[in-house]
Amino acid sequence: MRVAAVQCTATSDRSENLAAAGELVKAAAGDGAELVVLPELFSLYGDAATLRGGAEPLEGPTLTWAAGLAARLGIWLVAGSFVEAAGTGRNHNTSVLLGPDGAAEARYRKLHLFDVDVPGAVSRESDAVVPGEAVVSASLTLDDGGRLPIGMTICYDLRFPELYRLLSLAGALVIVVPSAFAAATGADHWEVLLRARAIENQVFVIAADQVGTLPGSFTAHGHSMIIDPWGTVLAELAGGSGHIVADLDLAAQQEIRSLLPALAHRRPGAYSGLDRSGPT
Repeated sequence: MRVAAVQCTATSDRSENLAAAGELVKAAAGDGAELVVLPELFSLYGDAATLRGGAEPLEGPTLTWAAGLAARLGIWLVAGSFVEAAGTGRNHNTSVLLGPDGAAEARYRKLHLFDVDVPGAVSRESDAVVPGEAVVSASLTLDDGGRLPIGMTICYDLRFPELYRLLSLAGALVIVVPSAFAAATGADHWEVLLRARAIENQVFVIAADQVGTLPGSFTAHGHSMIIDPWGTVLAELAGGSGHIVADLDLAAQQEIRSLLPALAHRRPGAYSGLDRSGPT
């Protein structure tokens, strides 16, 4: 299966962002991509007030646009993420998987919010959204009628290996990572974390990142990547808007899992401490 990751620089103008993203998705589909992944908050970026003010329901402009685009191109599309107005005054950072018919196949609300005080990456995501509660996976239908299980994550989730292990144990062979990863931490952490999640779970990882200066003087790292279960970077886009494509060799993935059966060697009974709280 050929997949693509789109890289862009979103603004606070939704119409402008959707138009730009549409051209990038069309280009990826033109290169044969059957699954295209967009970045986090690709349709609207800004400070907490902007994001709260721009929150939209699932039937709002972003998903209406994404559903129409997926159906016109006949592709699977991960609508990166957008701020979902979920009712009762609660907003979520939400990613949706759309099928080639435009139907929403899965919805994932970001579990881990980026509330940090790292120089160059000061953020309080919880000022705009609340965390989701569920781990989400879905399946894509392949041309031969087979199914490809896919796990859904967003950006800061990358730092929580428990989530990725749960997705792999649920059967995910591919995990997507729509992101707006900070440049201040990206140089040291982005590739290392992406490759680690791929290697330890023996999954393909498709990471679509924003790039450059975003509203609010936040700088995104870029370097969107597609990584195989051995940890090899199959494709990367360092800077600028664009897309990357790669072919997923599912037979090679099963061979890796057979020759190095790390997932089968797990000892869950020894891991009971994982449910303990961290240091206070």
